[in-house]
Amino acid sequence: MWRWLTVFLFGGLLGTGFGVALGFFLFPYVFPPPEAMEQLTAAEKTGLVAEGTFIHANPSDPIHYGKGRVSVYEKTVFLHDDFEVGPGPKFHVYLVPKSDIRASSDLSDVMFVDLGRLRSFKGSQKYEIPPGLDLSKYKSVVIWCEQFAVLISPADLKEVAKS
Repeated sequence: MWRWLTVFLFGGLLGTGFGVALGFFLFPYVFPPPEAMEQLTAAEKTGLVAEGTFIHANPSDPIHYGKGRVSVYEKTVFLHDDFEVGPGPKFHVYLVPKSDIRASSDLSDVMFVDLGRLRSFKGSQKYEIPPGLDLSKYKSVVIWCEQFAVLISPADLKEVAKS
């Protein structure tokens, strides 16, 4: 009798733990935040420095993907309305001084600038760049999962010729 009760309680605890973990993982898929629709003001559109496109860095990974355009202005990083990443927990937007980032290990030992937590998995968004940053040194914008230290999507930046 006690053996069955012990097995029942252990199974209940194990099942509850698994259910909670699964719930944390599936929550962003079931209840995604609304699509972002931020726009740049006329003052923010001045001083375009670089542009890029987010890519799916690891095509064999169906969960961690990204797509869409990004523009870097003197004071703002702008993710365009075609921006989209697979949902997940605690995504951040980084400015990185290295190009060709294709794996999580590419960011080890690299000093980056954290522009803040990603506000939405889809749609246009803007992130303020800290004052005094030399943008010519930053070659990528990266979406990074801080909770699991995983690369979600990189965008290599191409400098825009000043006219």
